[in-house]
Amino acid sequence: MTNSRPGPVAFFLPAVRGGGAQRVIVNLIEGITERGVPVDLVLTAATGVFLAQLPSAARLVDLRAGRLRRTLGPLTSYLRRERPRVLVSSMSHANLVALWAARLAGRTTPVVVTEHNTLSAVEQGVLERGLWPPLMRLFYPWASHVVAVSQGAADDLAHTAGLPRDRVQVVYNPVITPALMALSRQAPDHPWFAPRQPPVILGVGRLTRQKDFPTLIRAFAEVRRRRASRLMILGEGEDQAALQALIGELGLADDVALPGFRDNAIAYMARSALFALSSAWEGLPTVLIEALAAGTRVVSTDCPSGPREILQEGRLGTLVPVGDAAALTGAMVDALDQPPVTAPLQALAPFTRDAAVDNYLRLIENA
Repeated sequence: MTNSRPGPVAFFLPAVRGGGAQRVIVNLIEGITERGVPVDLVLTAATGVFLAQLPSAARLVDLRAGRLRRTLGPLTSYLRRERPRVLVSSMSHANLVALWAARLAGRTTPVVVTEHNTLSAVEQGVLERGLWPPLMRLFYPWASHVVAVSQGAADDLAHTAGLPRDRVQVVYNPVITPALMALSRQAPDHPWFAPRQPPVILGVGRLTRQKDFPTLIRAFAEVRRRRASRLMILGEGEDQAALQALIGELGLADDVALPGFRDNAIAYMARSALFALSSAWEGLPTVLIEALAAGTRVVSTDCPSGPREILQEGRLGTLVPVGDAAALTGAMVDALDQPPVTAPLQALAPFTRDAAVDNYLRLIENA
């Protein structure tokens, strides 16, 4: 990458809490700094579990705004002062703030906006549903590049925001890294993975409606009736109490565990008999790619967007309808009786850190 514009590459996020989009940005920053490119990570508030994973070569910029709605002024000041060569923002609310701040700062910094989800499926209030598409239609054209993380998410973004489809570029996330594969060789700190224990079915994600873990728990109740097995769900979120109540109601307390967030989830994947994705919607489910990289059997809902692309139309894992507990039960029982499907290297190559860094540096160079 030539240094055609002074200043660092700046990534903007509200925070780096335990979500897929935040992990993706930290992976990108790590890969870009290893290429010798200076990087700033600009946060509304410097909080989140991934701060500890930020490479030392990157500079952390804490705007100390607390909430995203108070970020516009501090971000504008940062852009005027530092004049980064490009600002890469992630997630819809942050994208709009980034575009407005760049305009207020005098348009000296081009903005690349990225969407990590399937927007039409994301839960929003009545006011947001009415305002969001017009705001995107009005302001996303200000971006130098608009990026989505899967073909399905790009199609949905173009439709939802009223953008020409060729205006939305697809760049897969940098999921597979050397550090990730090193984590996969760790031993999970849980007694269920000791020798001669029943097989573990694993789910990973925030405990929210999007991940639809109630369907996974109900499906597992029938799996356990047919054969000895256990279910573990790694993650935190507002639905934890409701999920615990459902587990108790179904009499599964001894065989379902919710141990919380784990930053080495791939180690649990590598030693699980099966990975199950039950989401109602996604953008590009990072955990599904991680499970394939770990060599684990997978089943997934055929949700918008990403699983069908990742699993190559079902060749690398069974796809089932969203919210269909019976279909998920059948797929999980069948998968437990089958040997793992080893994903060929070429199937995983688009999701490596090097591939994503190459693509982002090309975008940045042409911003």
